[in-house]
Amino acid sequence: MKKFIVFLCILGFPLNVFAYSSKVHLGGDTIGIDIKSNGIMIIGFYKVNGSIIKSDLIEGDIITKVANTKVTNINELTKAIEENIKDNKISITYLRNNIEKNTILTLKNIDGMYKTGLYVKDSITGIGTLTFIDPETNMYGALGHEIIESNTSKIVEVKTGSIFENSINGIDISKDGSPGSKNAKFYYQETYGDITKNTKYGIYGKYAAPYNKNELIEIAKPEEITIGNATIYTVLNNEKVEEFTIYISKINENSDIKNITFEITDENLLAKTGGIVQGMSGSPIVQNGKLIGAVTHVVTDNVKTGYGIFITTMLEESEK
Repeated sequence: MKKFIVFLCILGFPLNVFAYSSKVHLGGDTIGIDIKSNGIMIIGFYKVNGSIIKSDLIEGDIITKVANTKVTNINELTKAIEENIKDNKISITYLRNNIEKNTILTLKNIDGMYKTGLYVKDSITGIGTLTFIDPETNMYGALGHEIIESNTSKIVEVKTGSIFENSINGIDISKDGSPGSKNAKFYYQETYGDITKNTKYGIYGKYAAPYNKNELIEIAKPEEITIGNATIYTVLNNEKVEEFTIYISKINENSDIKNITFEITDENLLAKTGGIVQGMSGSPIVQNGKLIGAVTHVVTDNVKTGYGIFITTMLEESEK
């Protein structure tokens, strides 16, 4: 009986083991982010002749078909409407909370042009920070949190996407109550890799650009992290990755992503940014020579303070 129990335990153990490396390539690089959404998201409504066109559609719905014709971008949507409209009406197939629904949308003809009354979006572009690259798989992780559509607060489902080169050319300084942001010049043609998924733990994909696989840093488990000094790596000017000091004041293993509470203590960083700014998400956090996590959030009322996610959580997500 004892051997039988031991045998079952050994068989079950690998189910909880992840294959990520014990050492990874440290990020800190600024990246451009471009996501083509899986469908066309409704982000709002506009008035036509002084009133909103009534329909079953709401903000956050994803249009996937027009008159049974699949549409994946705004150009296809416009073409499908023009080719299939009858008596100012068009059939729409859409997703709401991943459930497929159908409705009839009535358009208004204004001076020979059909008006839908819908504001829509088929892509998201922004900036963030690369956290790590796993040298064994070339999988990367960045941001440490999901990308959402700002008007609807809905997570963007990825159809295709890429990360690419950008260069920081200015910073809007953070102030308590008003977080600032990095400003960047985009180089869309200089692609670093694809984006395969967008989750609450960050964005992930295959890194395709060259990098030094000999420059690696060890991964720290949550129990190795301590209250005290640490550093973050991020870009404030052009493409130069710099190291800045922080102080970790709290460790929370019960939170999904707000695992590390920290305060920026680096006077140079504070002078340039005022605190944590948008675009800093994903900046690696290092303590005692090991990668422990990534910056994810700023505390709006105290922009010198922020949160970070455990690096092990990001690595586990990259393997799913």
